[in-house]
Amino acid sequence: MPLAKMDSFLKFANFFYKALGIETYTRVSRPSVSSIWNSIVFWANMINLSVVMFAEVVYVIMAFALGKNIVEAIMVMSYIGFIFVGMSKMAFVWWKKAALNGIMQELEEIFPRNKDDQSAYQLDRYLESCSRLSFNFSLLYSVLIWTYNLFNIAEYLVYELWLQTRVVDLTLPYMMYIPWNYAGNWSYYVLLVAQIFAGLTSAAGQVSSDLLLCAVATLIIMHFDFLSRTIESRQLSGDWSKDSKFLSGTVQYHERLLALSAELNEIFGVPLLLNFLISSFVICFVGFQMTVGVPPEVLIKLLLFLVSSLSQVYLICHHGQLIADASTGIASAVCNQNWSYADVRYRRALAFIIARSQKPAYLKATVFMQITRVSMTELLQLSYKFFALLRTMYAK
Repeated sequence: MPLAKMDSFLKFANFFYKALGIETYTRVSRPSVSSIWNSIVFWANMINLSVVMFAEVVYVIMAFALGKNIVEAIMVMSYIGFIFVGMSKMAFVWWKKAALNGIMQELEEIFPRNKDDQSAYQLDRYLESCSRLSFNFSLLYSVLIWTYNLFNIAEYLVYELWLQTRVVDLTLPYMMYIPWNYAGNWSYYVLLVAQIFAGLTSAAGQVSSDLLLCAVATLIIMHFDFLSRTIESRQLSGDWSKDSKFLSGTVQYHERLLALSAELNEIFGVPLLLNFLISSFVICFVGFQMTVGVPPEVLIKLLLFLVSSLSQVYLICHHGQLIADASTGIASAVCNQNWSYADVRYRRALAFIIARSQKPAYLKATVFMQITRVSMTELLQLSYKFFALLRTMYAK
């Protein structure tokens, strides 16, 4: 079986970033490649996405100002939230590129390169898990965005041209303010292409950042677990000079992993906070739409949107829980080590490692939130509160 490379964990994230024209990081084995084409693709996508979001914001403002199309405006607000999350994630990854380069170079230095080391790290298991989650998450979001992008066109082709059961006007995938009548002229197709690319850009921005975060988290978890197994299986000699060298290497390795976890939070902390806050509103808005009475085909769209939003949040919470569990596993490994044969100085030093391991390395959305599976429950509770408030206001 060929040796795995670190890029194998990142291939899905790199695919979506490449589609956006973004080079997120460089390493010794992956030097920077300047490309005019990448710059053109990136700025064209960002400008188009910004224009579409601005038009959607205007639509919402006018709807509430005039007191018309309130239900549709609430749906557009979920689109705006979706776009804002995607843009914020792309912006922060671009802004923190230097710090991300540092994490990648550090991970490359400690990545197992030969067959025996990869076997000891159980690398295949982590790679398989990361690849499976990345593929399924990418597929889910691809189905979501293409369903929304092509839904109206599919209705037109099926109901009007094929079955001829009813007249379906050619409409745009997403509602936004357009100051002219685009129906029946060439501007419709320009707007359609602009909205399709805006949807793809927003979805790719979210998927790529989430997959990058999860891939880096998986690598850190792999190292924590390897360190735990190494500590627990270590046969101590009782010779302080020998055992102290092992202890010194263990502490340095542990501190290195804790530093990597802190750097990961430094890069993704703010985007994660925005993600959780806006996702609570998006889930609320989508849930509200599903309860006000919509056609079955629209209900399928909304259900897909809801499942995708929940899956995204759970993916992040799941990896946050795994990091916390893996980091606290160091303390259990130290306790399970055969330390009774060790020198008294070694045993005293173990107390400091246990004490440090009692403070888990959390995935954090800045200082306001430590992300674990409990965060998923808190998000759902917050979304339900907004949903109940929105239903009450709508009833009145």
